[in-house]
This record gives sequence, C-alpha cells and structure tokens, in this order.
Amino acid sequence: MRFIITAQSATGNEASQEQPAFDVELFKAYMRFNEEMHQAGVLVASEGLNPSAPGARIAVAQGRRYVVDGPFAESKELIGGFYLIEVKSLEEAVSWALRAPSGFGKDDILEVRQLTGAADLPPQILELIAEAAPSWSAAAWQSKPASR
Repeated sequence: MRFIITAQSATGNEASQEQPAFDVELFKAYMRFNEEMHQAGVLVASEGLNPSAPGARIAVAQGRRYVVDGPFAESKELIGGFYLIEVKSLEEAVSWALRAPSGFGKDDILEVRQLTGAADLPPQILELIAEAAPSWSAAAWQSKPASR
C-alpha cells in the first residue's frame, strides 16, 4: 500500500512568505529520517515544496480553465512537503508519520492518506484506464506490487 504523508501548518499558525531562520539540526533530523525510511525500504519519494508566491493554480469555472497566480490568501493551508511511502498498512504509515521531524520552528499537521491503487478499483475501471492510457497504466498500475 502506498501512502502520502503531507505536512502543513497547524490551525492557528499564521503562515507567511518570510522564511524562518535555517535550523541546521532540524534539517539534519529531516535528512536522517529520510535515510531511515530509505534504509527500511519504505521511502518512494520525499520532497519539500517551495512557497506558493511563485506558483500558480489552475481554476475551473463553468467548464473553463484559468490561471490564478500566487500568492494565495489561505497560505496556512498549503502543503509544505511530502513523503511517499510504501508499507503494509495504515498503522505502519501512521507509525512512520509519528516519528517524522516537523516544524522548522512551527507546529505542523501531518496528514496520512492512502494512494489509490489498482486493488482499490473495480475491474471495469481498470479496463477503462488501460484502454485510455495503455502505456501509463502498464507502467503505473500493472508493474506495482499490491503491497510491500
């Protein structure tokens, strides 16, 4: 089972575009955690996300798409980074999240969500996926083991 663990500021924390002072020890704690998950064979990917100001959002209204440039008003709800892990259960994913460093000087919320896998979809949907996206589905769905 694949899970994504995302980090965002806790409710009540006012996020700002101003970055806090770089904390070398906290940064090293993040890297040690990445190393621990890598050595355990559960880490698929881990990245931080840059601030929203230089980013963009694509909005859809009445079937039309348009670009909304940052910064965005609700920056406290933006995701600051993620871990993508492959483990046997939600409980195992939660146990990794409980060990994750957090903060860079602020309280965080870590959210653990299972990614949709082939085993989560009915056969008819898998057939539609294979028909509409044959090379992608062969690479993304059919080559992935059901669980670690």
